[in-house]
Amino acid sequence: MDFNKILELNELAKSTIKKFNKKRFAFNNILAEKGKHFVGIVGPRGVGKTVILKQILADIENSFYVSADTIDEDIFEIAKILKEKFKIKLLLIDEIHFKDDFEIALKKIYDFLNLKVIFTSSCSLSLFQSAVDLSRRVKLIKLYPFSLREYLYFKKDLLLNKLTFENIIKRNNLEKYLLYEFLFDNYLKGELFPFSLDEPEVMDILKNILNTIIFKDIPSISNLKYKELNIIEKVIKFIGKSPVDGINFSSVAKNLGITKYKAEQYIKLLENSFILNIVYPAGSNVLKEPKILMNLPFRLIFKDFNDCIGELREDFFVEILKMQDYEFYYLKTNRGQKTPDYIVKFKDNDVVFEIGGRGKGKSQFKGVKVENKIILTHPGIVDKNKLPLFIMGFTV
Repeated sequence: MDFNKILELNELAKSTIKKFNKKRFAFNNILAEKGKHFVGIVGPRGVGKTVILKQILADIENSFYVSADTIDEDIFEIAKILKEKFKIKLLLIDEIHFKDDFEIALKKIYDFLNLKVIFTSSCSLSLFQSAVDLSRRVKLIKLYPFSLREYLYFKKDLLLNKLTFENIIKRNNLEKYLLYEFLFDNYLKGELFPFSLDEPEVMDILKNILNTIIFKDIPSISNLKYKELNIIEKVIKFIGKSPVDGINFSSVAKNLGITKYKAEQYIKLLENSFILNIVYPAGSNVLKEPKILMNLPFRLIFKDFNDCIGELREDFFVEILKMQDYEFYYLKTNRGQKTPDYIVKFKDNDVVFEIGGRGKGKSQFKGVKVENKIILTHPGIVDKNKLPLFIMGFTV
């Protein structure tokens, strides 16, 4: 084993972190994880997972950085040498899904070495649906792109307190947040990704990220044939070019000439890769087909901003709820007629939301018996029925 190469890459990682003086909001939550269990940071490419690992490397003594896609050696053997010879206490493994049988290596490290591990992956590990049970050994933390609140912190060096949903429902203490709607369109256009702070050509980078996910990340966690990767590319393109309503497993299958089973398989892989979001309908008497949305701002690879602003609004709303693991559903009647867009479960209360432009009215709520009903508009309006959509970005 050429360990000098591994040592050299670790030193290189240390030397490249000096320019990153700000930390993602998730940084302290990751370090706050106590106990023997390992921590897995999962999230889309470009959200700063590697930067977080390198910041931990810089801050924590006796830590060591390894990028799994740059080494051929067995992870357990590396960990064993680092523990026994170099007295390392924290092993940081980047993009772990590129190592075959990484689950076995993690299990062995957990069982036989007194060594803590924090690792990253760009795939929302269906990885852990393997034969090796890592459930009690690993806690996953999802790292998303910036919320609007975090974007304001990185972009303008301004840190505002997090809004609660009670603030929004009761319209309490919103005034200072309303000043920042001017940032929202650029946020939707791709500036929610940290790399946008240094790279003005966001969409070119996102195209490369999408290509890497399809042809590198997905093959690393699945047994798909190469021709299926081309079909997955077509699935994304079809969804990206389509209106939100009516996009589900069946419509994707029909339009691409594949089985509904295959459509569901591909869409779930893309959800695990942080490209798509699957939202299921509320109620027990509706067709149990999901609504398929995209993570921001991948839709803009396929359509101009003004041509898909309605879809981007829903993509944003759903992504903000996903960031917080809220239980929510989209609404439709038994006949498939459209009602308000979403119902969200907040503690003991349900809140119904309609998402849209300024023309949306309370007629959308006809027959809805939920007490809390809010129209989220973009551009924003504040009245007894309406609030600006962007305000949701300060709840994270």
